[in-house]
Amino acid sequence: MNVAFFIKPKSKIIYVYEDNTLRQGLEKMRYHGYSAVPVLTRDGKYAGSVKEGDFLWAIYGQTDPKFEEKIRISEILHREGRDPVRITAGMDDLLLKVMDQNYVSVVDDSGSFVGIVTRRDIMHFYYEKIRELGI
Repeated sequence: MNVAFFIKPKSKIIYVYEDNTLRQGLEKMRYHGYSAVPVLTRDGKYAGSVKEGDFLWAIYGQTDPKFEEKIRISEILHREGRDPVRITAGMDDLLLKVMDQNYVSVVDDSGSFVGIVTRRDIMHFYYEKIRELGI
């Protein structure tokens, strides 16, 4: 089955832009209660994702009282291990990715961000498959 059936579209999820400040990113995550969010460029391309820990490490040891307005999301962004999948990917492509993250970002053929597939949706898909097999 194709991941397109499980996508939560960009218009329905929370994300931040890579040029947002540390404060803007933290405020958005806190308000919505998320521990990780996708990061986009202003032209809609997927840039990576940020987690609460990324913010924590950026804050650690800061002495400048205005640091949260000076540091940009792009400076704390992690790309390793958070690669997106293409919209044509299969569910098996997602399974290993969600072991280490809450969601998998999905991009189209041009690299534009289209949405996410959540760990919950992937687990539910495989749960139903197991039930069908009678295991």
